[in-house]
Amino acid sequence: MTGGAMDPLPTAPGAAAAEAEVDEEADPPAADSPVPPVSEPRAPDAGQMQVPPGNPLLLSLTLQELLARDAVQVELVPEKKGLFLKHVEYEVSSQRFKSCVYRRYNDFVVFHETLLHKFPYRMVPALPPKRMLGADREFIEARRRALKRFINLVARHPPFSEDTILKLFLSFSGPDVQNKLKESAQCLGDEFMNCRLAARAKDFLPADIQTQFAMSRELIRNIYNSFHKLRDRAERMVSRAIDNAADLLIFGKELSALGSDTTPLPSWASLNSSTWGSLKQALKGLSVEFALLADKAAQQGKQEENDVVEKLNLFLDLLQSYKDLCERHEKGVLHKHQRALHKYSLMKRQMVSAAVQSREPESVEQLESRIVEQENVIQTMELRSHFSLYCLHQETQLVHVYLPLTSHILGAFVNSQIQGHKEMSKVWNDLQPKLRCLFVGPHGAPAPQRPPQDGLSAH
Repeated sequence: MTGGAMDPLPTAPGAAAAEAEVDEEADPPAADSPVPPVSEPRAPDAGQMQVPPGNPLLLSLTLQELLARDAVQVELVPEKKGLFLKHVEYEVSSQRFKSCVYRRYNDFVVFHETLLHKFPYRMVPALPPKRMLGADREFIEARRRALKRFINLVARHPPFSEDTILKLFLSFSGPDVQNKLKESAQCLGDEFMNCRLAARAKDFLPADIQTQFAMSRELIRNIYNSFHKLRDRAERMVSRAIDNAADLLIFGKELSALGSDTTPLPSWASLNSSTWGSLKQALKGLSVEFALLADKAAQQGKQEENDVVEKLNLFLDLLQSYKDLCERHEKGVLHKHQRALHKYSLMKRQMVSAAVQSREPESVEQLESRIVEQENVIQTMELRSHFSLYCLHQETQLVHVYLPLTSHILGAFVNSQIQGHKEMSKVWNDLQPKLRCLFVGPHGAPAPQRPPQDGLSAH
């Protein structure tokens, strides 16, 4: 791109203001929104970032193909005591690499930073928060689940899954994986610098890419809000199942305690001693069934936590990473592009001012050289902007590839409810015959079971 071929530039302030602002640097990026250095794309190594056949913008993947890329397990290792603090360690095993390594939370942090540095225009899932003082088992377990979701989303992401840093994180068993990751990040630039399509990304974009981007962003924001509510309700149902299990267990224990009571009957109640004895014998044996009911309820709650809540959380993590990517696109590369254009405009105004004031030739030549340099910066920023949109288009497609996960979640929920009610119904039916001796007539004969009237049974 040359100065004559550029689009119209924004109106700049006066020449005096231009002198003061022309050397001003762009705002530094936020810590959580890294922006790669401005540089031209370079030729990648042989075999790296090969151009796929057909239109490279389009993804031809199914959910089953994504899930089959890898299944990574993250399990807690028994705590090891440090000098002052206990350190939580995780056993990370990859089905794809047939590997099992040990990682700490800070290892995940460095890996996450490396991904953001190398793939600033892709969906990099967020990490769970750092450990706080007094963190309990519930917090540690929630973080383990979140780390598992994070690494599985990364391991199944098309560009990430083919990158060496993923293999390094999942299979390197040396003493210092953090330094290895940092060294790997320093050797190569970001995806823009290594992708053969970077300079031609604009050629593959649809003409209405900005409109499509705005529509997709709004759609995914709405989907996120709905799935967030679904997840909250699913968590409440799981919580109620766990509470129901605890209540059933206590209910059975109280019945057993009542049946085991050895307090002697007073003399005036001796006429009904045989009835009370039969009732106590029946009540004492009910704890087994109620314990089984409690176990079934707890199993159902646990199953729905793993198969429903966790899958909803996985999808929410993906949607949140898309929202974060949109923020990086607008506040990162687009912001720097606008800053570069503004700086160029100031330089041009300064050039005009220098020509009017007939400055020294050396000063004018230096200014011309800086203007040419700034034009190169703007050209690279425009290429990055188009490449960012190219990646956003692909990431939007990836979100839609994950959408059928909704049917998996609903299927797991329905099957859990059917199976849970079926198993609990069987236990309730097995319990019913044991209640016959509780319904006795005035002379010890079985009385027909009737529905209670106003909360009381008439016998």
